[in-house]
Amino acid sequence: MTTNQAFETLRDAGGLRAARVIIENTPKISKIKIWRMARALRRGVPVAKIIHQKWFYGLKFYTNRYTLDPRPDTETLVESVIADYKNSAPRILDLGTGTGCIIAAIIKNIPNARGVAVERAIGARRVARKNISELGLADRIRVKRGNFNLPNMITERFDVIVSNPPYIAYGDTRVTRGAKHDPKSALYARHNGLYAYEKIAQNAHNWIADDGKLYLEIGAGMGDCVREIFIKHGWRFEHADKDLAGIERVLIFTPSV
Repeated sequence: MTTNQAFETLRDAGGLRAARVIIENTPKISKIKIWRMARALRRGVPVAKIIHQKWFYGLKFYTNRYTLDPRPDTETLVESVIADYKNSAPRILDLGTGTGCIIAAIIKNIPNARGVAVERAIGARRVARKNISELGLADRIRVKRGNFNLPNMITERFDVIVSNPPYIAYGDTRVTRGAKHDPKSALYARHNGLYAYEKIAQNAHNWIADDGKLYLEIGAGMGDCVREIFIKHGWRFEHADKDLAGIERVLIFTPSV
């Protein structure tokens, strides 16, 4: 199969942009490989899952079926932390790290930062370790098994806690076709999408330094509910940051004294 034939097959299956990205990132083209990729496109599999890579905050990350693909909205979370700590040496805890994109992007841009990435799923932990190693950050980021349900999963205290937890309510019809190929545990949460926030609000006091800050990504329209949860559990709301679409995307809290 020639490159032109491969391009036409992929274009017919998933459109011009998908075909171009796949061809540019597929070094060895074979008829069987292209047919498999075209079939995946017709099933709605995102291009990132097909080529196993996604760019995030100027860095390339490996991704697969065990991880949520990094999304542009989440870059707002990274920017919020960097803006506050770019001239510091913070210790960072990433809850539910997935690909490791959040903590890796932050630490890559804060020279003296170090951190711990916590993840429950073994497949995602392997992906995070791979990405952290390939970005040359293995000596600055530890990947650890755990989740925000376990208040004693870690005994250290951190200057910064970041998390993009699952926040989609079960049955939400706004989920895109492509997102259906992400792991459900990284997308959906009980209590109308608020369960992870409730657990973080309860347990993160055990992991944060007295003068630390907690940065959370939230879904559109969730700000009031999440603020209420954290204030109820002894957190003080600092401020919110909006994404490029003007949607409230990141909430920042500090421990109440």
